[in-house]
Amino acid sequence: MGLYAESWLTELLVAPSLVTVAVYAWFSNAYKYWQRKGAPYLEPQFPFGNIYKSFVGKQPMPMDVTDAYRQLKGKRFGGIYFFNRPSLVILDPDLIRTILVKDFWSFQDRGFKFDDADPLTKHLFLLGGNKWRRLRVKLSPTFTSGKMKMMFQTILDCGRELSDVLEEPASRGEVMEMREVGARYTTDIIASVVFGIEVNCQRNPDADFRQWGRRIFESNMTRTIFEVLRTINPELVKPLRWVFMGESEVSKYFRKMVSDTVAYREENNVARNDFMHLLIQLKNKGCVDSDKQRERREGDEDDTWKLSIDDVAAQAFVFFAAGFETSSTTMSFALHELAHHPGIQTRLQEEIDTVLKQNNGQITYDAVNSMQYLDKVVAETLRKYPPVAALNRESNVEYKIPDSDVVLDKLTPILIPVYGLQHDPDYFPDPERFDPERFSEEQKAQRHPYVYLPFGEGPRICIGMRFGLLQTKVGLIHILSKYNIEPCEKTVRHLSFEPRAFVLTPTGGIQLRLSKRNKA
Repeated sequence: MGLYAESWLTELLVAPSLVTVAVYAWFSNAYKYWQRKGAPYLEPQFPFGNIYKSFVGKQPMPMDVTDAYRQLKGKRFGGIYFFNRPSLVILDPDLIRTILVKDFWSFQDRGFKFDDADPLTKHLFLLGGNKWRRLRVKLSPTFTSGKMKMMFQTILDCGRELSDVLEEPASRGEVMEMREVGARYTTDIIASVVFGIEVNCQRNPDADFRQWGRRIFESNMTRTIFEVLRTINPELVKPLRWVFMGESEVSKYFRKMVSDTVAYREENNVARNDFMHLLIQLKNKGCVDSDKQRERREGDEDDTWKLSIDDVAAQAFVFFAAGFETSSTTMSFALHELAHHPGIQTRLQEEIDTVLKQNNGQITYDAVNSMQYLDKVVAETLRKYPPVAALNRESNVEYKIPDSDVVLDKLTPILIPVYGLQHDPDYFPDPERFDPERFSEEQKAQRHPYVYLPFGEGPRICIGMRFGLLQTKVGLIHILSKYNIEPCEKTVRHLSFEPRAFVLTPTGGIQLRLSKRNKA
């Protein structure tokens, strides 16, 4: 009996050791992938690969890609590992252009997957292949300049509300958390133009819609664990998808909101100048009414295919999630830099004052687009603080990298280090300095166009770019036309970023002091 127990105990102790050895051997073999391919690469660290800092919460994961960019400097591309999964970082701007544009159809997918358990994830950002192409064709007419003009009044109304809400705290010289201020403003806009509802988050920061907006970007440990396991072995976790990734409360909330809104509009024949109206047209007609409808081709599947109610909900959701967070963060980053550069702030205010005077004090769509210095300020903000710090693509075919002997396997993840490129002193001298003149026509002409990619590029460029820039500029105009922004004792000069955030997010927010302008 004693010998049996001793043998059992020995086996119990040996088994974990054998498992550890087997896992280590498995990873070690995987870590020879780029060496076998003949590609330059960074040495990985077991078991994290090259993402140790982000895994332990020291920085956002895209910043690991930035670190790789700096270590691989001088190479056209280089291999890294997400745990044991090989990924390729692209450094050469010409090769970036080839992947994003010239050979786009070999890299059309982002490599993210939607969840069968949650209909709300079947949106334009996550979809790939033909499903993405068909949906992109359907949605593109909703983001034309004509449609932006149609929705401009709603954006303008929310901008006026922003200015009014800030008047009392500015008269007292109060300190405001500007990222939250911006988020309430953009939430009001998106709620109105996408969901067709008035939520008044600027007056009521605890409104339900704002609370649900915060929940979208909350860290979720279950989801994080699932993504880590999927990175290590996508096939291994497929049977666990329903356990880990069932439909969330956020999904249920937004799906019900869209369903109720669509039902009310259809039953009462309600039409509004907003995205929801356009999405309802795609649901009922399969196309968007426009002044110049594209000529239909007989048998064109894209013309006959219509959005389901879940498709409508998914697109409305991603417009909201992407629209309110990126624009509000960009606004707050811009105000942060303007507070620390009073000369730039004054010059921008002078441009705003001049254009408004020329338009009898009115902010019009054309007036916003005529503000060239404002455009430079926003562009420089997006250079220094790109909301998406790295672009993801995935090869959908075996692909030989031009002018090399390296052949990529199908489904190889591709990473384009936006933050690294936009902070590279070879392209942007003294990159930490905030200088809107980097975006003068002269300087832009001297720079490779594919080293500045805050919205991506090619057929998969951000579809809402025009809308995002518009609401950001309108918000800045309403603030700076009436108020000055300056640092306070709570202001952090050199910002750090939330390690678990999907978009580049300042840790602790952005605290700035507002005061009313004394105009002559």
